[in-house]
Amino acid sequence: MIYLDNAATTYPKPDVVLNEMFDVMKYSGGNPGRGSHSLSLAAADKIYETRNTVAAHFGASPENVVFTYNTTYALNIAIKAFARRNSHVLISDIEHNSVYRPVYALSRSGISFDLFNASCNEEAVIKSIYSQLRPNTGMICTALASNVCGITLSAEKIGALCRNHGIVFIADAAQCAGSRRINIETAGIDALCAPAHKGLYGPQGCGFIVFSKRHTDNAARLPTFAEGGSGVNSLDRNMPSVLPERFEAGTLGTPCIAGLQAGIRFVESIGAENIYEHENALRRRAADMLSSLPNVKIYAPESDNGGILLFNIAGRPSTEVAEALDKQKICVRAGFHCAPLAHAKLKTGENGAVRLSFGVYNRAQELESFYRCVRELI
Repeated sequence: MIYLDNAATTYPKPDVVLNEMFDVMKYSGGNPGRGSHSLSLAAADKIYETRNTVAAHFGASPENVVFTYNTTYALNIAIKAFARRNSHVLISDIEHNSVYRPVYALSRSGISFDLFNASCNEEAVIKSIYSQLRPNTGMICTALASNVCGITLSAEKIGALCRNHGIVFIADAAQCAGSRRINIETAGIDALCAPAHKGLYGPQGCGFIVFSKRHTDNAARLPTFAEGGSGVNSLDRNMPSVLPERFEAGTLGTPCIAGLQAGIRFVESIGAENIYEHENALRRRAADMLSSLPNVKIYAPESDNGGILLFNIAGRPSTEVAEALDKQKICVRAGFHCAPLAHAKLKTGENGAVRLSFGVYNRAQELESFYRCVRELI
């Protein structure tokens, strides 16, 4: 099998991740924060270790790391915690539905939103944001990297703009965590949301929010997303007023969280910069190969960043191409990739497009097999 769908989830997972999850389920199988016996305490220790690992990786404080089910839940929590009635929100025109749908839902309750133009031209992006600002603009929420093409945004430049205008900045790092170094404090990010299972090479079923230290002392003013047991002050009818427990209702997924920690350590052992260069080299090679074939269109070819490439074969629906490749044991993803805004921007058409996305385990020789299969299709 040749796996080229790493933007959906990285595969395979490193052995260190699998082994860590197995060990936690076998030796630390208690419910964290729900008991004083050894198994519960062992689980709680693992949770706290991972908070420290995530915090160190993103330049934050451990208590400001909130674990969630996935990135979508993380974004919903952050967006709805910071949204204010009658305010204005800006998102980019490449957003995944995990940003677009929560913001659209808020527009039914008195909050307005607009799209700014995303591109790899940093000055043009900032200019587009400035052109959309209103006196009541209270939040910018955007992906730092597209999940369908190579467009990436500068967290530092957008963060500086937000700081200068008193605007909350929520960053979706689903497609760049693990291949790009991000420090939320120096970048001016209020809340960074990411998954375990993509570029951090952890398991599915775990995501997180990293809040800036600016919100350590005002967490009580942020509306809760869900309520329930937290293991803290069970007699209080309200959720805790402090991070992270304010947003962690119910039992946490200790094995998945432990897998996240192992994944981050795996990434750090290789180096985010090295992973980025590896993926980008594969993307460029794939783009060169596809460009040599007739009737192939590559979208946003000028956005030469990261490990994602989007293309179509003229006259062939994207799903048909993906199915044909799957028969040759090549895994890609076709369609609209939960990102209708990005596909509209790129004008991919009524059938979307075929996406290749690379990971640390992909090798150049796999592209030779992919190229031969596409050539035969054409």
